[in-house]
Amino acid sequence: MKIRVLGCHGAKLSNHRTCGFLINGSVLLDAGTICSSLTLSEQGKIRYVLISHIHADHIKDLAFLSENLIAEKKRRPVVIISLEPVLAGLQRNLFNDQIWPDFTKLPNSRNPVFRLKAIREGETMRFDGLEVRAIKVNHIIPCAGFLVRENNSSLLYSGDTFQTDKLWKAASKEAHLKAAMIETSFPNALKGLATISKHLTPDLLVQEFSKIGKPNLPLYVYHIKPRYLKEIRRELKRLKIENLTVMKDGQIIEI
Repeated sequence: MKIRVLGCHGAKLSNHRTCGFLINGSVLLDAGTICSSLTLSEQGKIRYVLISHIHADHIKDLAFLSENLIAEKKRRPVVIISLEPVLAGLQRNLFNDQIWPDFTKLPNSRNPVFRLKAIREGETMRFDGLEVRAIKVNHIIPCAGFLVRENNSSLLYSGDTFQTDKLWKAASKEAHLKAAMIETSFPNALKGLATISKHLTPDLLVQEFSKIGKPNLPLYVYHIKPRYLKEIRRELKRLKIENLTVMKDGQIIEI
């Protein structure tokens, strides 16, 4: 499984991009960054988009992707997959003909740019050689984490989350788990803000990661707010988690 980090931050600042991860060239994991990182040809190869939740840093480039794809001659609908409440929020708040045109109906209902497909919690969905399972996590709006498997390699993606349990329990039982991508948004000094907004700090991260029960599992930290990047890096280093990597925009990961 090849993961291209289009963007990995929890906010946009200078050259720091928001969350978007391209799996095997055809499947997006969140959509905060697409168009500034991919050529038109690369955008045209996207077939599926997994959306964790509808905060802007995870969906904003769906709008611009729709404009870039609509005129493609051999275009097929791109399938957007998430929990039903997440898809309902996407339709209500983005593709509502006010904030943005409804590209689930344009250019026509027979061949729209996007089709919405709900996945039930715990259900395994198969497409493009992947098996994907969605699990609800603890955020201030409906949000899913995902377990993504290709053959004998699985990836855990936390989505945005505060303290939670079901996702880690599922990961602990995943025999082929090769890596975990877990958000960490604020430094320890802002634990109060993290609690209110339901995000993790480095101290909370180590508590949540330990629930998986795989201390040597490669851990990729993402969703750091750029203004706190240096402080969070220092705090993560002090945790002494053996296989911890702070993600960078443009990085390629193979598992």
